[in-house]
Amino acid sequence: MDDGSAIGALRKVPVEFAGVSLSYGRTQVLTGVSIAIEPGEFFALLGPSGSGKSTLLRLLAGFLDPGAGKIRVGGEDVTRVPPWHRDIGMVFQNYALWPHMTVRGNVAFGLVERRLPRAEIERRVAAALELVGLGEFGERRPGQLSGGQQQRVALARTIAIEPKVLLLDEPLSNLDAKLRIHMRSELLALQRKLGITTIFVTHDQEEALSIADRVAVLDQGVIQQVGTPVELYDAPANRFIATFVGTINLFPGTIVGAGEGPAFRSEVLGEIPLKADAAGTGGAEIAVRPHALKLAAAGASPAPGVIWLPGAVTEREFLGEFVRYRVSVRGVSLIVDQAHYAGDAGYAPGTEVAVGIDPAQVKLLPGSPAPRRARSPS
Repeated sequence: MDDGSAIGALRKVPVEFAGVSLSYGRTQVLTGVSIAIEPGEFFALLGPSGSGKSTLLRLLAGFLDPGAGKIRVGGEDVTRVPPWHRDIGMVFQNYALWPHMTVRGNVAFGLVERRLPRAEIERRVAAALELVGLGEFGERRPGQLSGGQQQRVALARTIAIEPKVLLLDEPLSNLDAKLRIHMRSELLALQRKLGITTIFVTHDQEEALSIADRVAVLDQGVIQQVGTPVELYDAPANRFIATFVGTINLFPGTIVGAGEGPAFRSEVLGEIPLKADAAGTGGAEIAVRPHALKLAAAGASPAPGVIWLPGAVTEREFLGEFVRYRVSVRGVSLIVDQAHYAGDAGYAPGTEVAVGIDPAQVKLLPGSPAPRRARSPS
């Protein structure tokens, strides 16, 4: 503890899942999950419904037992340690506040259960409420608070017990869109202030990419990729990551040896040069993000190094900061995002245009998707 008026610097501990698997009868929920989370890291578990991300969080909290593998916290094997001895704090999706208790009573609940001295409880409760900006709300009840304030109470209750690890199970899902953006910023600021190892579960890619240091993407119980938000977005490991994290254009084709090095050939794109280290030949896909495509009037002077394809706008969607076009190119519909500027009329549906592809923005994907299993509840 730093002093008598604030929550002390919480311990920064590593968390490790080593070959963790879980099944319910014949239904495989998690398969060989191995993740090493750094001390003090803000780590996200991202995936669609049924991917196993919440199950993984419950295993770490001790609410479930794995069928195989080890779970370590701070280097200690906690796989068979009961939840109340793991020193882990969890904020649930519905906040789980006691409606008949005051805010102060809710925050104090875990401390009372631990039979701490009254003075220590009062000090920690006051410090936790100040930390989340609710110092003057102690005598209110949860029903008198907004959704964002209730979330802060749930956070304060968890922080007050000074856990080794903070677990957040989709804590923003019950908030409206604008408040979610505000609260994720507050969550990140609080985590940085405390320095506590935090694991955040979400199905919302924007949430994960905007606040996490690193993200593990799960699909059907299998880890598909672990990396920084930029790595996941710019260098997806497989087709699932490419399509799940952000919007993408995919082109099937073939890797061939051409000219001075390997190239990708498809009916839509023609031939695009690849990096010299592109592996092998044969079937593959390339991925291009919509914002990486260029759009110009038909017949415009070609920019150097860009491959231009003739097309026609079929749909135009104004999204404020940018305009999303669907452009038909040789019978294939492409998504092209262009920044919006005041006074720019853009391209109306039916307009003939040219779509530009910069080979440097192309990501080569393996010819076959990543391993997948039958869906199960997360």
